[in-house]
Amino acid sequence: MSNRKTPGLNTGSMSDISFLLLTFFLLTSSINTEQGIPRKLPPPKADDAKEIKADINKRNVLNVLVNFRDEISVNGEVMMVSELKDKAKLFFSNPTNDPSLPEKQNKLIEGIGDFAVSKGVVSLTNDQGTSYNMYVQVQNELQRAVNELRDETSLQYFGKKFSALDSASQRAITSAIPMSISEAPPMDYSKTGAAN
Repeated sequence: MSNRKTPGLNTGSMSDISFLLLTFFLLTSSINTEQGIPRKLPPPKADDAKEIKADINKRNVLNVLVNFRDEISVNGEVMMVSELKDKAKLFFSNPTNDPSLPEKQNKLIEGIGDFAVSKGVVSLTNDQGTSYNMYVQVQNELQRAVNELRDETSLQYFGKKFSALDSASQRAITSAIPMSISEAPPMDYSKTGAAN
């Protein structure tokens, strides 16, 4: 009986092929990145430590404060998170041109024409102790207010909801109903006792 040697496989080139396939996959695939929550950040402090003040009329600002106990106050009025959407929606739309609600500025918007755009800005301030759950709920309610206004305007001008519009029509609606929410850095009201 003769001992035969089993022929071995040359695996040296297999590692090269695996490396090339991995490189090809990484270069050709796209990785979805999270968008985050679109918000305007407060302006940076100037070099001389003076605050940059925005020239905004008081009636054009809706101050939303969320304290360390997850209590919400809107322009000093305590309310439930479920009431926030309707308050923000009324604030942005100002359907009766109430002098205590934001001013409007007429703009010519392509695809819509002359449109009275709200100058209103929601200024959102959270406490460092605000729970993440409440933070997300408040963000969702503010987003819902804008989404509902965009849907209503889309139906009025294009006969479809905002999500069903083409990109040009969506840009027009976004110009008519901007997302004007400014988020301030978190405060520590539990120590200062300044809110609620």
